[in-house]
Amino acid sequence: MFYNPELKVETPTMQTAPTPAPACAEAKIGRRPRIAIMGEFSAGKSTLTNMLIGSSALPVKVTATQLPPVWMRFGTGAPRGVGLDGQRFPVDFDRIGEIPLAKTEFLEVERQANVLELCDIIDFPGISDPNMPAEVWRRVISRADAVIWCSHAVQAWRQSEAAVWDEMPLELQERSFLLLTRMDKLTEERDRRRVLARVRRETDGLFAEVFPISLTRALAAGEDSAAWEASGAEAFMSALLDLVMTLSKQLGQEIPTLPSMKEADNAQWDAEEKVARPVMPAPKARAAVVEDDAGEAHDSPVRVIPRRVCPSGSRRRHMRPEPGEDQLAEIFRQG
Repeated sequence: MFYNPELKVETPTMQTAPTPAPACAEAKIGRRPRIAIMGEFSAGKSTLTNMLIGSSALPVKVTATQLPPVWMRFGTGAPRGVGLDGQRFPVDFDRIGEIPLAKTEFLEVERQANVLELCDIIDFPGISDPNMPAEVWRRVISRADAVIWCSHAVQAWRQSEAAVWDEMPLELQERSFLLLTRMDKLTEERDRRRVLARVRRETDGLFAEVFPISLTRALAAGEDSAAWEASGAEAFMSALLDLVMTLSKQLGQEIPTLPSMKEADNAQWDAEEKVARPVMPAPKARAAVVEDDAGEAHDSPVRVIPRRVCPSGSRRRHMRPEPGEDQLAEIFRQG
């Protein structure tokens, strides 16, 4: 796992977990953490969701502004709606206009994404959409364990955002991240520093941490680890993995285990510095959905989350990981 020592606040780990336990931890023992993605319209929420799960969560022609919260779980089942009465009903995305928003609590979508083996992701509609009553998201947010709030860097942390966030329970705020998206739209480094400093000052105590990021640059980074880190994705994803692992422990959720490292690999870790760190095959490239400046979605044939590798011939000595820990982090970085 890649940790950024310059973070303003130390992110939680499984060994030291300052993150407050979810209020429903005792009642819902053994379930996966639930991470909500929220923000105003065109703040990059759908792009973030697609980056996390490694593919398009919804059909390209379906926009999140037309839907109630979308709850993504690991699986292969057909999409379903969950009514206010708890009853499930089939959903046809070709006929989304027939989904009764006033009677639907959320939609369930299953995908075989590695990250969904670690946590559920709930994608919320934009909180500023005049066609989407606030009650649509208010009746679901109580089910979330943490929030990733997306805010467009050019107009970051508007009063409308602050007003909605002020409604959130204090314990939820303490477990949540603020993501300043589209940082690449701020072309001057001085402007980026000023925006980040202002937002951190105005949201002090309201989030566990604030992360600046360019999601489009992160998606386009491919195997370029420097570009991935420069986009802001490295620091954010590492902190998010720590948060999910901490919440999993508090909720009693068993972390998925991968096959243990081969003995040959173990021998390489014990060898002298001349032996490079073993590198597993990189994931295949796949199509992702990226939002453009107008919030429209389109296909982009890029690698969703690149694999971090060490340069061949590097003389730097690496610490040997605990069995499975390095591989678990890799799950979170791949789609």
